[in-house]
Amino acid sequence: MKKNLLLLLTLAALASSCSLFQRKERGTAVPDQKDTVYPLGFCTDSFAVVQTEVRNGETFTGLFGRLGLSQGEAYSLATACDSVFDVRKMRAGGRIDAYSDTARLRYAVYQNSKSELTVFRCSDSLVVWKVLKPVAHVLKAADVTIETSLWNDMLAAGASPLLIVELADIYAWTVDFFGLQKGDRFKVLYREDICDGEVIDISGVDYATFTRGDKTFPAVFLDTGSGNRYWSETGESMRKAFLKAPLKFSRISSGFSYHRKHPVHGTVRPHTAVDYAAPTGTPVMSIGDGTVISKGWGGGGGNTVKIRHNSVYTTAYLHLSRYASGLKVGDRVTQGQVIGYVGMTGTATGPHLDFRVWKNGTPINPLTMESPSAEPLPEAYMPRLDSLKTVFGHNLDSLLAVR
Repeated sequence: MKKNLLLLLTLAALASSCSLFQRKERGTAVPDQKDTVYPLGFCTDSFAVVQTEVRNGETFTGLFGRLGLSQGEAYSLATACDSVFDVRKMRAGGRIDAYSDTARLRYAVYQNSKSELTVFRCSDSLVVWKVLKPVAHVLKAADVTIETSLWNDMLAAGASPLLIVELADIYAWTVDFFGLQKGDRFKVLYREDICDGEVIDISGVDYATFTRGDKTFPAVFLDTGSGNRYWSETGESMRKAFLKAPLKFSRISSGFSYHRKHPVHGTVRPHTAVDYAAPTGTPVMSIGDGTVISKGWGGGGGNTVKIRHNSVYTTAYLHLSRYASGLKVGDRVTQGQVIGYVGMTGTATGPHLDFRVWKNGTPINPLTMESPSAEPLPEAYMPRLDSLKTVFGHNLDSLLAVR
């Protein structure tokens, strides 16, 4: 009896709320406040809805003008967004659901992401608010053995391909993801973010192991606030440091820029590098461990050496006067190893090293690039690391056992 009474009261409250909203839309004066009907803040069933997308080059006011607002109303709505929504971040292809009645557009809902929406009330007083969908964080386990490719094998194991990005970051300095071999194996304890029954992200990896042959490389999550978050079972950082610069006793003669006037050609063109002015013959070092993937004449870049450090980072060293003796493509080089000498081959106005870095194939500024610390885990954290490895390992094995 009590349950039936509670149900009747709940239905009455909902009906009253929708009724209040509908009276307001017909012109009845009510207090100016954000609507509160779950889940978007208004009674969606009261309107016809049309789904559309933001068009290429379309402005916020242009979009809402297309949806039926006057220019003045669209501008006022943009102003009403204030700190709730940055209209400049409305992207082409973004989904918009427009809710209208026979009179006009009443509401528009923009999908910021799979878990976040922005609601625009487009009649009466203009109001904007956010709606956050509930996101569940679920502990998961994956066991993937390479047969064809990490992508295909990850899917075959029932794991989200989003996990590949996390593994590539954790093992960037341990595993060459371009050189995975059949039989290589990843075991991972991680957390999936699930919204509306769909995996929208991986919110973190607690523990992972990579096995090749008879060697296993565990990675344990432990955030000490130092910038390093993953450690081997012996407390070594999973990330190695880059050298701050590929040579000594130099000065920076030209920085990283997409709008630099070329000193020889006089045209404005990107300079996605840092130039180090130094005397001819100054030794040039590899900033990190890696493999020489090219060595030879680079046109305007002159004598060039290019090194792939892992599946994330690649560096190049241009205008060299000569190469290090015996250096050849395919050689494995170590951090600090001399790979050539400063020169002015190619198009150059004086002796210098043109140094370039790519992260995931995109040029980045070498002076601001992340240079992770290679410091080992402080001794005081070792008991915590041992405990986490035991707990995470048990959780991983338990989840895999019930799959």
